[in-house]
Amino acid sequence: MNAHTPLPASLTPEAEALVAADVVRGVCRMLLRHDCVAISEVPLEGGRRVDLMALDARGNIVIVEIKVSRADLLGDAKWPEYLGHCDRFFWAVPQGFDLRPLDQPHFLPERTGLIVADRYDAAVAREAATVPLAAPARRKATLAFARRAGRRLLGMLDPDVADGF
Repeated sequence: MNAHTPLPASLTPEAEALVAADVVRGVCRMLLRHDCVAISEVPLEGGRRVDLMALDARGNIVIVEIKVSRADLLGDAKWPEYLGHCDRFFWAVPQGFDLRPLDQPHFLPERTGLIVADRYDAAVAREAATVPLAAPARRKATLAFARRAGRRLLGMLDPDVADGF
């Protein structure tokens, strides 16, 4: 991976979706190598939804927020709410993304990690601090993860279940 090749100044929404899907794929592969199982689009209490949530073998929760455009990154005001639902929080961006904004105090570089990814792999550019969740918050987040994963599996086995059966 070459993290220094710049992205075009702007991408069409379709191109952004493809780049985001590639980043998700690469991050999921990397997390799995570290014994973390991830699923995408996990709803949280309060109506928010995280891009990726992963669980490791010890039950630690990692949230990864995917950003493929500078405008999306700078316009995101909801991400601090995610910190109360995970032990570790990472930003994930495609190769060529300008990383400088993520060093600004607003993005809590002392707390948040940074992953650079492509469709085949990912690398941690900055580790995330571990801030252990309180037991009740961990239980809620773990149950949300497990139930979402179970629903998705049932939907794959029986598409009628996804329609409310």
